[in-house]
Amino acid sequence: MDASVKYVATVNDESRVVEVTETNGLYRVSIGDEAWDVDARLTAQGIYSLLVDGVSHVADVTDRDGACVVEVGGEWYEITVEEQTRYIIRTRGGAAGGPRVQTLKAPLPGKISRVAVRPGDAVKAGDTLLVIEAMKMENEFKAAAAGTVAEVRVEVGRVVNAGDVLIVMA
Repeated sequence: MDASVKYVATVNDESRVVEVTETNGLYRVSIGDEAWDVDARLTAQGIYSLLVDGVSHVADVTDRDGACVVEVGGEWYEITVEEQTRYIIRTRGGAAGGPRVQTLKAPLPGKISRVAVRPGDAVKAGDTLLVIEAMKMENEFKAAAAGTVAEVRVEVGRVVNAGDVLIVMA
């Protein structure tokens, strides 16, 4: 059975969606319209042997402050990789809108598993607003700025789609 996962890889402040499909221990890696067949094997601590479309490469991979530093053929790359859902939540999940009204919209489809606020509640930046379960993970949404909850448009158990308005703050 094929298992496909989408990641977002960031190199030099440029982020790209990378889809990795695994079939019988081999990988198909796609970025945009380009795709490569990859056989990757860990040969020693941090050293990978890669066969990319039939061409052999050796990659030295180390961790530096949460980023992967990869050396291939004398060239160095600092790459940050995160699962696409996490990237969407991190970059688009916060409150948005004008200076007086902030609207939290669902960045991805999921099911509301917890609502931590009610209309009239005062919140500080970083306070938990709600939790959405998506792709078997719980994703906690926090207030991006201080404010007062004006509306809560969801309840526990409700299924939401990307773009649905969840909470409005004043």
